[in-house]
Amino acid sequence: MPMSKKLAAEFIGTFWLVLGGCGSAVFAAAFPELGIGFVGVALAFGLTVLTMAFAIGHISGCHLNPAVTLGLWAGGRHPIGEVLPYVVAQVLGGIAGAFMVYMIATGNPAFDVAGGMASNGYGAHSPGGYSAAAGFLTEVVMTMMFLIIILGSTKKDSLGFAPIPIGLGLTLIHLISIPVTNTSVNPARSTGPALFAGGWAIDQLWMFWVAPLLGALIAGYVYRWLDQGN
Repeated sequence: MPMSKKLAAEFIGTFWLVLGGCGSAVFAAAFPELGIGFVGVALAFGLTVLTMAFAIGHISGCHLNPAVTLGLWAGGRHPIGEVLPYVVAQVLGGIAGAFMVYMIATGNPAFDVAGGMASNGYGAHSPGGYSAAAGFLTEVVMTMMFLIIILGSTKKDSLGFAPIPIGLGLTLIHLISIPVTNTSVNPARSTGPALFAGGWAIDQLWMFWVAPLLGALIAGYVYRWLDQGN
């Protein structure tokens, strides 16, 4: 598959992830009387990955996430030369998705971008008031488990069912960690909304790069060790 098509697929897929996941949080989570709440947002993120995995998995692998790309490289599943191009495409897709959320949201005069655009945060900007240490630990562990699910599900997926456990895994991760950090496990997902929210979201963005990438590296090396000989 030409690299240009792989990168276009990663851009489109990450655009959809941010539009679907963050859009559900901004537009629908707290809608009066009919809001979808944390459960609905968690399901929305899982559905974006599940749908895109079926749609573009055969083109780019459907990473949609710099941490996934890095973890797959650490696990021996992705060439080092494609890591940086994938990450750039994913970040640009995440920014485009956040821009679409912003454009739609500003159609409501009551919308206030200072509310965070579904940005990730800790301390005063954690939905549940969790500390930076708790947020960092959560992001490392959740990303690590997400990569283990991905590496295991895709190892011998002759029937093409891997998108289902991966999408459900991301849903479960959100159910656990939305109250702690608003759930990142994905630097591209965090970067787009933060750029539009500005201020504190930019100041705290470092965590949502460092922690997911660390968790992904741990998972890649651990799973490679677990799977040796299989």
